[in-house]
Amino acid sequence: MNIREKARLIGLSKGDLRQVHHIAFNVQDMNKSRYFYGKILGLHELTGEEVPTTLTKLVQEGKVANFVTPDGTVIDLFWEPELSPPDIDPTKSFTRANHLAFDIAPQLFEHAVAVLRQNNVTIAIEPVTRPTGRGVYFYDPDGFILEIRCSPEN
Repeated sequence: MNIREKARLIGLSKGDLRQVHHIAFNVQDMNKSRYFYGKILGLHELTGEEVPTTLTKLVQEGKVANFVTPDGTVIDLFWEPELSPPDIDPTKSFTRANHLAFDIAPQLFEHAVAVLRQNNVTIAIEPVTRPTGRGVYFYDPDGFILEIRCSPEN
């Protein structure tokens, strides 16, 4: 067993996670948030065929909006009108984040899931397969939800 194989027993190798795929925020007022991200920050809102197929219905219902940053990172806004933050003072804690998603090569996805399990990481949502790829949701030590996802193998 070489050094890289031994390192894989502990965790993913540097470079296995390729980039941030998307960041998801919970928002109370979708119209204000869409205005902020689209008009004030000048980000492109995904519409029509640009919307990921797994979110099309939610976007049509006004429950989700998707924006893309210049580097290609997608910001998903999830409408949660009844969500109350733990504290109304945003300087005290982060209160609106939904999850942070990392992209990984499809051939490394199962390995990533195995690493999470080997390290007793709590899985929030078991691996799922969607038309846009596979994903697994899990908690960091502070309870923040992270996702490792991959595009479909071609």
